[in-house]
Amino acid sequence: MAARKTFSNWLTNKYLLIIRNEENFAEKTTFSFNYARLFLLLAGVGLLLLSLAVYLVTVALEQWLDPRHAQMEANRQVLELSMTIDSLEQEVNNKDIYIENIRRVIAGEEINQDLETNLESNLKPAEINESIEPLDSQFRADFEKSELAEITALPIAVSSDEYDLRDIYLISPMDGIVTDGFNPKIDHYGVDLVAPANEPVRSVADGVVIMSSWTLDGGYVLAIQHPGNLISVYKHNSELFKNVGNFVAAGEVIATIGNTGELTSGPHLHLELWHNGNPVNPQEYIAL
Repeated sequence: MAARKTFSNWLTNKYLLIIRNEENFAEKTTFSFNYARLFLLLAGVGLLLLSLAVYLVTVALEQWLDPRHAQMEANRQVLELSMTIDSLEQEVNNKDIYIENIRRVIAGEEINQDLETNLESNLKPAEINESIEPLDSQFRADFEKSELAEITALPIAVSSDEYDLRDIYLISPMDGIVTDGFNPKIDHYGVDLVAPANEPVRSVADGVVIMSSWTLDGGYVLAIQHPGNLISVYKHNSELFKNVGNFVAAGEVIATIGNTGELTSGPHLHLELWHNGNPVNPQEYIAL
């Protein structure tokens, strides 16, 4: 008991450290302390130095002090390269499938069932109309970048039971004024409709969305596959409301009119119709 009291007194006894001038013994400054405070101060400084050392070894100076750093960095780079190669290989395989499916659709053939299964993840079974041939979204992106022109150079075989475009009832996508008509000679494969800002854009017929993305020329572009090998394209929108694979009904709002893309001079809708891979004049089939 006496030993505990003696140790406690030793820790709590106050001491005075006086610093004097060596020549005249004049008092310069004084420090009051006890051993308990001194130990706490030393422990805090030690903990701070230890934390700093751990930080330098594990973070700041890891590449010089940690012998495993070089191996870990090499493993990370190898993993990234492997993932990139796998992604490129998968992309090449997918594009081969896309091209084969499109060739079959344009030629009037049935889509290979083995290839068609690769598209099912983009379409909900309950939303697919059996009379609509679902085309892949990636091909649609490439198809749109080429302004839908390359497909006209491909041989087209139309089956005898293919019904005429006039058998399809099409509605106007919006109430607007036609400011520029259909003129393939100047590569204008549709009509331009001007309407007030934020005017809703509607689907001209039932179908499945096969493209919903951004292009440099057309801005926000949406394309819909309809029965009878008909595709409608809507360009320069300000906002798109549908994604690839969505089923839309005739008259359903799919976008809002906009002024996006390089090939635009003001808010308007550029509407195109493609039947059997060829552009047709929308004014001949829609009361605009």
